[in-house]
Amino acid sequence: MSDSTLTFYGLGIAPKVLEVLNRIRFTTPTPIQHKAIPLGIEGKDVMGVAQTGTGKTLAFSIPMVQLLAASATGMGLVLVPTRELAYQVEETVRKVAQPFGLRSVILVGGASMHHQVQELRRGPRLIIATPGRLIDHLTEQRTVKLDKVSVLVLDEADRMLDMGFAPQINEILRHVPKERQTMLFSATMPPAIMSMAARHMKLPVHVQVAPSGTAAERVAQELFIIRREAKNDLLQKVLGQYRGSVLLFSRTKHNASRLVRVIRQMGHSVAEIHSDRSLGQRKAALDGFKVGRFRVLVATDIAARGIDVKGIELVINYDLPDDAENYVHRIGRTGRAGMEGRAISFATPDQFELVENIQKTIRADIPVAKHPDIPGEEFLLPVRSVNAPRPVSSGNKRFSGRRFSARRFGRR
Repeated sequence: MSDSTLTFYGLGIAPKVLEVLNRIRFTTPTPIQHKAIPLGIEGKDVMGVAQTGTGKTLAFSIPMVQLLAASATGMGLVLVPTRELAYQVEETVRKVAQPFGLRSVILVGGASMHHQVQELRRGPRLIIATPGRLIDHLTEQRTVKLDKVSVLVLDEADRMLDMGFAPQINEILRHVPKERQTMLFSATMPPAIMSMAARHMKLPVHVQVAPSGTAAERVAQELFIIRREAKNDLLQKVLGQYRGSVLLFSRTKHNASRLVRVIRQMGHSVAEIHSDRSLGQRKAALDGFKVGRFRVLVATDIAARGIDVKGIELVINYDLPDDAENYVHRIGRTGRAGMEGRAISFATPDQFELVENIQKTIRADIPVAKHPDIPGEEFLLPVRSVNAPRPVSSGNKRFSGRRFSARRFGRR
């Protein structure tokens, strides 16, 4: 059965839930939804491997809402790594849950603690939270109890562990009943995730829509090897060459702010998301990017986690990520919902090993491109051994011992 012929019928979804899905115009499940929903409705623990943008929020929201709607007292708890993702998850969950009278609350840092306490007193059945703020409510303010949680979701679990939330997650799990359903979703399944699942899940069923660590389908990737001081010139060429929305990644918040000024001077509308921006500023930037008020959104990895915006034409890695897995998360922001996407990365000559690690992670070589107006450079190979492969070139110049294929920067 092709993806286009999939349907929500026959997955064990209750008639009233199907009515709600039709009303909010969710008619065709994505592959992860088609695989995970029946298992979730059966009450099984689920481990799902899926990128952001594959529909995993609905994959856990439908079973969770259906199970809570059939219970008078159970609660659902969704843990996410970032504030932005919390708001996006809650928006989807609320669409499904509201018709059943299931109230939801968002508990994230950077928002008013007083307001969150007021919302908790109204008796929400669904909590969407970041681990740090939930710990504040749980152990310091003592404003929330988790003894009625019957469905626990760990969304983007790999990112939560990367951000150092393992101690908070373990503490939260001490307060959640052992007799519960747990659904865990992650873009990758590193050993730390498998260890967490072994400790806290009961015979989880694995579902996967793409091999862990592979690059997103429908994303054309290019790599430019240039001097650091040439990055701005190349960025101006790229932004002038491609139309549509652009998500640009910077390694640091300070460089992100600098790039916003540079891009604005180039004549493009631009906004930024990073940890120095308030929650309101980050939300305004993301909302403006969604509706086209800003053509370019500059982000750091942590702040961009969970960004789910349809129609992003181009992802630019102005700075390569230190962690190769982050490359997978970054380029997964484009090429969604059957649309084509493109990811362009800027590498400096000293980043050979970093590019090698990325290629091992995505299990593919990234084609190297050259722009006619920007001088191309060569990778500086690390000294390994006398038997190391002879370096080859992106344009008859040495740069790598792997199969990088050079191409000219062309028009679209």
